[in-house]
Amino acid sequence: MKHFFALTTGLTMALSAADRPNILFIFSDDHAPNAISCYPGGLFDDIAPTPGIDRIAKEGMRFDRSYCTNAICGPSRASILTGQHSHLNGFIDNESSYFDGLQTAFPNLLRNAGYTTAMIGKWHLHSNPVGFDYWEVLPGQGAYYNPDFIQMDNKRKKFPGHCNDLVTEKGLAWLKQAADSNKPFMAMVQYKAPHRNWAPAFRHLNTFDDIEMPEPETLFDDYSNRSSVLKEHAMGIQGHMSWSHDMKFQGPNLFPSHFTGGHKDHQLNRLSEEDQKTYVAAYNDENQKFITDMRDGKLDQKAITKWKYQRYIKDYLRVIRSMDEGITKILKHLDDTGLAKNTIVIYSSDQGFYLGEHGWYDKRWMFEESLMMPFVVRWPGKIKPGSVSQAMIQNIDYGPTFLDLAGAEIPASMQGKSLVPLFKTSGEAPTDWRDSIYYRYSGERTHNVAAHDGVRTTEHKLFWVPKTKEYQLFDMKKDPQEMKSVHKDPAYTNVFAGMKKELDDARKKYRVHSAIIGQPKDQDWWKKRHAAMNQKAKKPHDLLFIGDSITQGWEGSGKGTWDKFYGNRKTLNLGISGDRTEHVIWRLDNGNLKNQKKAKVAVIMIGTNNTGHKLQDPTEVKDGIGRIISTVRARCPQAKILLLGIFPRGVNPDDPKRKNNVEINELVSKFHNGERIHYLNISDKFLTKEGVLTKEIMPDALHPKQKGYEIWAEAIEPKLKELGL
Repeated sequence: MKHFFALTTGLTMALSAADRPNILFIFSDDHAPNAISCYPGGLFDDIAPTPGIDRIAKEGMRFDRSYCTNAICGPSRASILTGQHSHLNGFIDNESSYFDGLQTAFPNLLRNAGYTTAMIGKWHLHSNPVGFDYWEVLPGQGAYYNPDFIQMDNKRKKFPGHCNDLVTEKGLAWLKQAADSNKPFMAMVQYKAPHRNWAPAFRHLNTFDDIEMPEPETLFDDYSNRSSVLKEHAMGIQGHMSWSHDMKFQGPNLFPSHFTGGHKDHQLNRLSEEDQKTYVAAYNDENQKFITDMRDGKLDQKAITKWKYQRYIKDYLRVIRSMDEGITKILKHLDDTGLAKNTIVIYSSDQGFYLGEHGWYDKRWMFEESLMMPFVVRWPGKIKPGSVSQAMIQNIDYGPTFLDLAGAEIPASMQGKSLVPLFKTSGEAPTDWRDSIYYRYSGERTHNVAAHDGVRTTEHKLFWVPKTKEYQLFDMKKDPQEMKSVHKDPAYTNVFAGMKKELDDARKKYRVHSAIIGQPKDQDWWKKRHAAMNQKAKKPHDLLFIGDSITQGWEGSGKGTWDKFYGNRKTLNLGISGDRTEHVIWRLDNGNLKNQKKAKVAVIMIGTNNTGHKLQDPTEVKDGIGRIISTVRARCPQAKILLLGIFPRGVNPDDPKRKNNVEINELVSKFHNGERIHYLNISDKFLTKEGVLTKEIMPDALHPKQKGYEIWAEAIEPKLKELGL
């Protein structure tokens, strides 16, 4: 790896900074293309224009078929960094995932290619940025008013002002410093806006007060002609907007049958007493009128929903206003300093957002409003101004694009494509360009949207909902608002069959398989053991053993040996009988590593049940083991990982399952890097010279007896000591 980096650096450094463009990646959160005036078909183009973003499109290119891989914040960001779908990079949702910054990602590769890099603003990956010369990020979602920023020394510092303005100021300050460097730069300037809850800059608190915003046609969607699971959501304007957090009422919830409670307006609490009065006053007249009308019985359910929509959409557009002003300032700075000539500027957002379509206000579902991401790009002298591309692109393409622009090699692990060829052809796709995109949402408790995955072509969309075991098929030409699934329509029999094949092919192409998709077991004993391990994990441990029944067996046949070698070492047994890689992945993301940030060593030995239960393809098992390693590395940042080869199974060397494990071991041995990951195969110590597995060691040719556990402990003891135990 070091040799590759040196070679890459040597090749790219031969190019001067003038030969390679600076890259300015401006990013936001939850910004729907329908709220950007350069995109066609928006409801608010004349009411709430976005001249800063529009300028990028006018002087460059707009992509009309830009899609995300997973419509939630953190996973989209992880896909951009790694060029991989969520199931491979390990960040599948905002609730359970931690980003492993040591996996292959473009920031480090750009630095090795001679770029100076910066990350400013919203990060939202439950870990600190890796691969940046400078970073200053919001903790979690961040705050709109007087926000904290995490500094590079890991301390938090509070800054007065509105978050959008501060991100702009910090981005400009770094750009001014970067201009003095002899290196080309890559800056990620990432806004919190327009993420919920929508708290505008004070200068925009009353913007749009006298305007009645147009409503989407599907605001009162009843979800007929589609899966019943759509009705189970918890992200509706009618039923799920909160009294204070969303709607800006103060005091107790007066109408709990129409507004959710329990969400205080935490933005208000960050303001001074004087600013709180200004903030409350901005909404007070409308709020009091609404309360009076409600008490007088003047508003029915439909009128209440309409009122909520107006409050929501105005605040959403207000927080965009200050962000767009900031983008305008940044573009002016590039002009004034001459940087514009050799700086490629991109604006995008982590996914789209429902602006009342289907009665929703969030994202997640594979409907177009959240699936589609904005993407506009300007590259003077390279991209024809005013270009529009219909090529299908996805956020896994961003990393490969940045590396291509830098003249750096694109790693084989990245699943996306460089967009540079599209930039140079006015958006015209080459003949070998993709004709569909793959999407996967794994489900979260938040907003109660069912897990699903699917494909989108230029004309159709198909997704599968495991919970209800049903497909949804939409004709995007005839039914762009996705109001009727035609998967049961005889006229679409051939289309349905073709789209199911497209989905199967996409799953194979992007390595979507059981070994890497975390799953719990629906067995009471398993759930109890998992819960018991989580209880033990509340205390920190130095040494972790992660695996299946063979690891659990330290509590049975191996107990005496365990007590001897590990009893005084603060050791945690995280083994459950019958587990495959997918079960371990789920467990590690759901409590097994909760307080293990200071663990020193994690011993991983897993995969034999992938072989024994289904003789799974070794490359798939390797993917699952790679995910486990990445998860441990992310959640246990100090731990060295001792990856053991899967123990032998079957009496004789020609046993098919023994051979499968041997092949898996050959693949996973390549994870060894001698730094954080150490591979050790002790299989031969269990076997005779002829390769026979005797009953003395493993009576069932799979599970060790006491003698087997003694062999295991003695074989790894020198390595554990070497790793600091």
